[in-house]
Amino acid sequence: MENNKLSDDTINKLFSSARAARSNAYAPYSRFGVGCALLAESGKIYTGCNIENSSYPVGICAERTALAKAVSEGEKDFLAMAILGSNDGESCLPCGMCRQFISELCSPHFKIFTENNGKTEMHSLNSLFPKPFLL
Repeated sequence: MENNKLSDDTINKLFSSARAARSNAYAPYSRFGVGCALLAESGKIYTGCNIENSSYPVGICAERTALAKAVSEGEKDFLAMAILGSNDGESCLPCGMCRQFISELCSPHFKIFTENNGKTEMHSLNSLFPKPFLL
């Protein structure tokens, strides 16, 4: 699969998978469910949802859930992800912690897709997080 251009069908499949994952969100405190679909270079899609906890720092975001599932199953190379929040029509971008987490596992050119008022938006990781923390 080519990293420069993903087909519309692939992007639609990512959004559909993110929407399905969002339905599994556990968000009793914020009432803001998030779904994420991560496309590995292998072509496999890994999904994740946010899972809150009454001890707030213990929760996990949808993006980190999807990445953790993929890495734990042996995936190492990723092309793109789609993220959908509860507020359909508004972009839902990764939080700072997720941006750092993504930067550890993905290239600066990794694509992050969101929807804004029915239109697909594409962001590169580098545009959202140009200076990650590095050791």
